[in-house]
Amino acid sequence: MSTTSRSSKSTPRAKTSTAGTVSVKRYDGKSVRRPEAIAFLMKQHREVEDLFDRFENAEQDQEKTRLVDQICLALAVHAKIEEELFYPGAEDAIEEPDLVDEAYVEHATAKDLIAQLEGMKVGDHLYDAKVTVLGEYIAHHVKEEETELFPQVIRAKMELTVLGRTLEARSEQLKQELGDPDSNSTKSKIKAEAAAGAHL
Repeated sequence: MSTTSRSSKSTPRAKTSTAGTVSVKRYDGKSVRRPEAIAFLMKQHREVEDLFDRFENAEQDQEKTRLVDQICLALAVHAKIEEELFYPGAEDAIEEPDLVDEAYVEHATAKDLIAQLEGMKVGDHLYDAKVTVLGEYIAHHVKEEETELFPQVIRAKMELTVLGRTLEARSEQLKQELGDPDSNSTKSKIKAEAAAGAHL
């Protein structure tokens, strides 16, 4: 999978300032300051990109399995918080609400691949190809959000400080609900959640 080069392979840590903005890396590796909600979502983008990069370089089946479990959990949580808490307000506030409709459709397509992967194992026909395609698809989605949707949300003057904290709290709650990404029960929950969300 071809990935956009980033200046750091380590998982980014957001740095808060007193002005209500946070330092975070963009999809192209450039450090920028963004309101808390946007910065939190971008930090999650960087984390999942790092997981895809690690999968691309993984050689052992056990490591690939662990990374795909983490990718599916991270994407399931991220999609859920965006759809529950971020997209509805954005759709009402921005100049081009069609961007949110497109994001919902892109999520549905990604969820279909996630549901398929959660029912597969390393070595199955097309397993690696599906992970690669999911990674490329997510990279495209992330770039569109960070270059088109997020700037419009910022211009719309949405309340993004409180929303950032709400997104973070809901993300942690979902991780607790879904549990250990390596467990079969978690895989079943993620598969069911993804399969349900794959159809609009």
